Amino acid sequence: MTPSVRVAELAEQIRGVSYDKEDAASAPRPGYIPVLRAGNITDDGLVLDDLVFVPASRISAKQKLRKNDVVISASSGSADVVGKAAQALDDYEAGFGAFCKVLRPGPRVDPRYFAHYFRTPNYRRRVSSLAAGININNLRNEHLDEMLIPLPAHPEQQRIAQILDKADALRVKRRAALAQLDTLTQTIFVDMFAQGLDGPAIDVVESGRGLPEGWAWELLTNVARLATGHTPDRQRPDFWNGEIPWISLTDIRELDGTIASDTTQRVTALGIENSSSVRLPRGTVCFSRTASVGFVTVMGREMATSQDFVNWVCGPRLDPTYLMWALLSSRKRLQALSSGSTHKTIYVRVVEQFRGLVPPISLQQEFSCRVSIIGRLKASYQASLGELDALFASLQHRAFRGEL
Repeated sequence: MTPSVRVAELAEQIRGVSYDKEDAASAPRPGYIPVLRAGNITDDGLVLDDLVFVPASRISAKQKLRKNDVVISASSGSADVVGKAAQALDDYEAGFGAFCKVLRPGPRVDPRYFAHYFRTPNYRRRVSSLAAGININNLRNEHLDEMLIPLPAHPEQQRIAQILDKADALRVKRRAALAQLDTLTQTIFVDMFAQGLDGPAIDVVESGRGLPEGWAWELLTNVARLATGHTPDRQRPDFWNGEIPWISLTDIRELDGTIASDTTQRVTALGIENSSSVRLPRGTVCFSRTASVGFVTVMGREMATSQDFVNWVCGPRLDPTYLMWALLSSRKRLQALSSGSTHKTIYVRVVEQFRGLVPPISLQQEFSCRVSIIGRLKASYQASLGELDALFASLQHRAFRGEL
């Protein structure tokens, strides 16, 4: 039977550096070095951006990241964040903040085997239960030091680590391929339509140069019907949990850039009839105008939306997929048109001034066809990634039960 060993017997635990906000800088300075915070720890590894910079004199040699260190988020307002762990793959001229802890493995344990343990579902469940606090989640030193890790012989640790590394590498490659598909559509959009642009494809002013024959800048309200949304009375149970999908801000980040087939909430026909909400047809383009400003989806079936959206029902000169990507490609410009100190909003009177580049409908439809092909490929890759994730989780489970 494989013995289990306390983490404290395998690794040194090191506290992060404390610093005053007045001492920190958001950009590099002479005599300062970067410090990682909890947000730099992700499931895919350490993300070395959005750093804070602290005087080098505040950071001891021990508090600088070394290759094989396991960096753990030790404090967070969110149970999903506390306990997240990632391994440093190199030595870094960087420290780590007080909301982080580092476990520095010693010679008894293979560093990759050790790091893999802190990515297992079993570890995540355990650390979540240990860290629960009233207002904030915290990991104390003893929470980590007293954890038990199965410790087979060193050659066996290395064998297990190599298997997990190979399985994880397949997941990384699949995620990279998905990321490339995400950028491919935008690249195709630019290649097909940049000839008519000096700026964004959607704006409140025309931003095109001399347009090819058959191209035009149009008010969107000239080529699509503008519609808004509404929220039926929440106090009426008979208005909710019906058959009509209802897009809200809860959905839009996940639906962004996709065809919406379903939603988190649904309303009834009675709820629609007794409110200012309206049924909108398949192909309606939905643009979030409050809070999460600038996210876009296309209805894949008849739906309704909350008042946080403006919606376009495209006419014969405008393809919905083209309009979605024109809005997506113009997101930064359109977000700049929002106003408000607490919740940013693009008011309907501003939306009514939106003008867009309208190429020939045949060219828009060709673009839509290419997007559809990419979408099918992406769905296939996502299914494959799901299978790889399941395989990796199974291997993790077996590895730390001595069954691999």
